[in-house]
Amino acid sequence: MKTGLSRRGLIGLVPSALLVPSAALGSREQAGAVHPLYPSHHPDAVKEIVSASHGNLERVRAMLKDTPALAKSAWDWGFGDWETPLGAAAHTGQAEIAMLLMENGAQPDIFAFTMLGNLEAVRMLVKQNPGIQRSLGPHGITLLAHARFGGEKAAGVLAYLNALGDAGTAAVNLPLSDAEKEVYVGKYVFGEGANDHFVVALSKSKALQIQRPTGVNRMLNRVEDHGFAPTGAPHARIRFTVEGGVAVSLSVHDLQPVLVAKR
Repeated sequence: MKTGLSRRGLIGLVPSALLVPSAALGSREQAGAVHPLYPSHHPDAVKEIVSASHGNLERVRAMLKDTPALAKSAWDWGFGDWETPLGAAAHTGQAEIAMLLMENGAQPDIFAFTMLGNLEAVRMLVKQNPGIQRSLGPHGITLLAHARFGGEKAAGVLAYLNALGDAGTAAVNLPLSDAEKEVYVGKYVFGEGANDHFVVALSKSKALQIQRPTGVNRMLNRVEDHGFAPTGAPHARIRFTVEGGVAVSLSVHDLQPVLVAKR
């Protein structure tokens, strides 16, 4: 059936913004380079800038030149131990990196202000938020430790926090003998895939730690009988079922779904 519209007339009914030349639609090469989470930032880039912000100024500068918004990103090292690039710079005393990140949009917090020696900001935050000095940063690092990382420029903040008396309160980690730690050491499987398991082991310093093949080691702090909190994730719980003096399974809580892995 004829509509009475020519091709030219039909085009006239379509908004010009929708008429994209085929050459502008990209190529197979371009499509292949787009990662599954695009337009969200690539996880590898987020992890890299957080890692670099611990001390590699030139790499941070190069990455921000290409993608300034990475200054506001955050990486979860496991179980909810989130770290931003600025958080990484703050607990390693990297003032120059911290300033560069803030120039590119990173939002300063009490940990950054502490490391940078901004006593007025720290005082104000403590006054307006009583108890904030007991907050722990990434990996469970205390506010007092951030002041020490700040060196001489943070001496005033360090003195102020010392006077408060509780800015150095670390995460709970109940005593556990080396023999007791051995109860939990082993491989715990929760699926049929090559990476569907956790390995609980002892570090060189005899600290109890947990890792998936796809992740990084997380130290375990004992918080209850056969129950642990991973470093930097005080609300997460890893609970072991022990039978006959040996752990036979573990369960991970505070993440959804609750996961059970058997030894």
